[in-house]
Amino acid sequence: MLEILSLIRSDGDPRWCRSVPNWDRGPWLETVLGLRRARGNPRPRLISSHLPIQLFPRAFFTSKAKVIYTVRNPKDVLVSLYHFSRIFRPYKDPG
Repeated sequence: MLEILSLIRSDGDPRWCRSVPNWDRGPWLETVLGLRRARGNPRPRLISSHLPIQLFPRAFFTSKAKVIYTVRNPKDVLVSLYHFSRIFRPYKDPG
C-alpha cells in the first residue's frame, strides 16, 4: 500500500520511491523517530501505523486526514509467520 500511495503522491514517477526508503516515505506514527520524521516530511504526508484507532492522537479526528485501512486474511498472516519463523530463528519451533 505504501508503494502505491508513494507513486500516487509522486504523480507516478518511481524515482522518489527508489531513492527514499520506506521508513522515510511513510514513517511509523507509534515510534518516536517515526513521529519526528513524519512531522519533518512535506505535506501531504504518508504515515504508517499498527495502532488501533482508539490510540490515535485526538487532533487526528478533527483534521482533514484521509485513512486507508488495510486488512490481511488471518490465514495468510499465519502462513507468512510460519515461513518467516523458519528463516528467522528467534522463535521456538512449535512442532
